[in-house]
Amino acid sequence: MCTGLFMMVPLANKRRVFGGFFFQTSVSLSAMAFLFQKFQEFIKTLAKSPTFARDPRLLQFEADVNRLFLYTSYNRLGNDVAEADTEEIIELASKASLADQQKQVQENIHSQIKSFCSAMDEVLRPSLKSSEIKSANAHELPRRSGLTYAIGRTSASALQSVVPETQPLSRAELSHHLKDRIGYTLDIKPSQIPHKDAGQGLYLHGEANVGAVIAFYPGVIYSPAYYKNIPGYPRVDAQNSYLITRYDGIVINGQPWGLGGEAREVWDGYSVPQFQTNLPKDITGNSDKLWKWLGKTSMGIPVQKGGEVLERRNPLAFGHFANHPAPGTEPNVMLCPYDFPMSEADMRAYIPNVVFGSEENVKMRRFGSFWFKSGGTGDEGADVPLIKTLLLVATKSLCDEEVFLNYRLSNAKRRPAWYMPVDEEEDKLRWS
Repeated sequence: MCTGLFMMVPLANKRRVFGGFFFQTSVSLSAMAFLFQKFQEFIKTLAKSPTFARDPRLLQFEADVNRLFLYTSYNRLGNDVAEADTEEIIELASKASLADQQKQVQENIHSQIKSFCSAMDEVLRPSLKSSEIKSANAHELPRRSGLTYAIGRTSASALQSVVPETQPLSRAELSHHLKDRIGYTLDIKPSQIPHKDAGQGLYLHGEANVGAVIAFYPGVIYSPAYYKNIPGYPRVDAQNSYLITRYDGIVINGQPWGLGGEAREVWDGYSVPQFQTNLPKDITGNSDKLWKWLGKTSMGIPVQKGGEVLERRNPLAFGHFANHPAPGTEPNVMLCPYDFPMSEADMRAYIPNVVFGSEENVKMRRFGSFWFKSGGTGDEGADVPLIKTLLLVATKSLCDEEVFLNYRLSNAKRRPAWYMPVDEEEDKLRWS
């Protein structure tokens, strides 16, 4: 039964419904390559369309949503996509409203996340049925409120006592089991980019289709109302290259997550600046040293007690290790905003993020580079609280290769020597 405007469900006669139309689902691999090429050609001309918004920044956002609609819809049709399906998806992408496309992208992505979580439960909690897992997880932590932030929360040791028992697998073992079930997993090792600052890179082992969720961007989520609480504020990026921003102003700090962990455990990831009144003498006259020092002193200070029960062994929680491609190399993933509904209690442990501050998002309005409170909440219109996070989605079929993400760094600021724009116009539009 269709639950959304473009919901796809398999039928008994091997036909699928998409956008109210039924399609035959039979095609050869060579034909699939041809059909996907049609997608790529359409995407290349997308941003040049005069039908897009006049606001340059919104134009780039709409173009990205349109691409995600194509990629994730193509992925959801599966390996049996037919040419008629491709034509229809392209037509829908050119006619559907931005809101409808965003809704469909969320449905497509959520379907994948649900399958991923089920695969993880099969490995880590094989003796429990899905209904039992949901019941157990729903009672892992008490619901947060503004009062608990003001007067403190349950101690970490008390919360740790409610962490459900899982299979005693190492992160590497869990990663291997996941690959057996979904066809791919991730690894961190030295990047192949020929630059001294490339460092570690993100690698996909196995095979993933276009439109597949490749990685979560883990860490602490800050809404604009809490920007001042990002470690090192206002020079938040002085000593932290793991910050990323959504179009709606949400910032995710991947630095506290690091390489994850070796267990399912209570994790808060919160920190606030803690400054000493007397600065070291050797840095008082040097602004660069000052900001480095401030960054160091602001890390590792707990904001509050407690946290969330998260699976720290999550094999896909490494989106913050994806490098920007070297010159001549195309990115093979793109960012996708994903609003995880907190009502999905059985899936919560596999979403590697915690939200800084109140569970209720403060509604903010953007004026140039500044954000101001505008009344209400940021979740208006949502039936349940949302965790606003980011994912990396494949823009091509991947097979045993390094994952590259177009960073789209602002051209209004000095960019690192290693950064070469994939598309200077996209960078300009993203930060206009």
